[in-house]
Amino acid sequence: MSGLALAGTFAASMGGLLWWMLHPPAPIGPAVARAVRGVSAVRRILVPVKGTSYSNRAVELACRLGQEQEAEIVLTYVIQVPLALPLGTPLDRDEAMAQDALGRASQIVELHGLKAVPDLKRDRDVAHGVLDASRAHGVDLVVLGVNPRRVAAGESMGKSIEAILRKSGIELIIDLVPESQEVGRK
Repeated sequence: MSGLALAGTFAASMGGLLWWMLHPPAPIGPAVARAVRGVSAVRRILVPVKGTSYSNRAVELACRLGQEQEAEIVLTYVIQVPLALPLGTPLDRDEAMAQDALGRASQIVELHGLKAVPDLKRDRDVAHGVLDASRAHGVDLVVLGVNPRRVAAGESMGKSIEAILRKSGIELIIDLVPESQEVGRK
């Protein structure tokens, strides 16, 4: 009787093996294949910077995405100039904050051995300035850092990010770290 059980087990396992061999997993879809090709073809990545931890994290993510192909990382800081002032009005405090944020972001990029392209813009609207920078630099990808506290509080991601999402016309990656993980990083 044990020989019959052994033969049955062998036949069942061979049948299972043959079924598995004749039913390979489905191939990856065209959209996934394009995404893999798309990331490997990225030569220039834009990251809007603000000098915040989530903005610096977006710079880090952009560096990791562009590491293999040695992509340029365009770091854009947009100073929003109020409508009541001419665009060329000196805004010393804002310009100092911008230079500090661009300097820290450039250091992150250089630590990865990539080329940082700092870009300080003045515009009436942050989203318009970011979109203008993306066109001017011919970027392949934009990486946006999102404030986790804002999202955790149930607010929107911000009007600038939402405008960029609607009007960009290029591939976007949004980096949102849960607030619980963000607190541990400080």
